[in-house]
Amino acid sequence: MAKKGNRIQVILECTEHKASGQPGTSRYITTKNKKNTPDRMELKKFNPILKRMTVHKEI
Repeated sequence: MAKKGNRIQVILECTEHKASGQPGTSRYITTKNKKNTPDRMELKKFNPILKRMTVHKEI
């Protein structure tokens, strides 16, 4: 039987879009190594609704 790895799948959600009050949301799915990055991820990704780069945080 295979051993479980350290990589887990996480969902990143736009923080600026929540505050804007517009309908919909921008989410990305990515993986992270839970040993190297135990805290929550925060990346700048493109938000197609706002049409600009925004901060996306792990939910």
